[in-house]
Amino acid sequence: MSGAFVPDKGGEIYKNGTSMLLNLGVGMSHELTARQNVYVSGSALGLKIKEIDKLFDQIIAFAELEEFVDSKVKYFSSGMIQRLSFAIATNAGADIMFLDEIFAVGDAKFKKKAVKVMENSWIEGRTIVMVSHSLTNIAKYCKRAVYLKKGEIAYLGDAKTAIEKNNIDNAS
Repeated sequence: MSGAFVPDKGGEIYKNGTSMLLNLGVGMSHELTARQNVYVSGSALGLKIKEIDKLFDQIIAFAELEEFVDSKVKYFSSGMIQRLSFAIATNAGADIMFLDEIFAVGDAKFKKKAVKVMENSWIEGRTIVMVSHSLTNIAKYCKRAVYLKKGEIAYLGDAKTAIEKNNIDNAS
């Protein structure tokens, strides 16, 4: 759905707005520095260089990567990559966000900060597609959910029912 991979079967996807996939560095060039990735990702989201210039320090500070801004991403831990991706996405203002296990990595301090941003300002007015094994996060953030069973859609509808179906299947 995000466009990161070309589908080999199925229907077409139409989207209205800019989108960003947030998943452990997908879309990040590991041969580029954090600085370069901010500019590449920001440009891909439709920002002009002057807009990225204004947001740059804010992005790096939020990601807590001031000391590593000119280091290649290939030397970053998965948590550092996740922080950089999240900081770019939240500051660049993508209309549609694809969050793949967004709270599965990173330290507790950053998770707390990321949740605060999502809950206080960022999630309003955006379309969020979240992949998660955390039923707590699904219940808290999702109105609708898809429950997959053995790779097939077993349920599509309200999140509460999807969680109930998951719990019933996993109890037996």
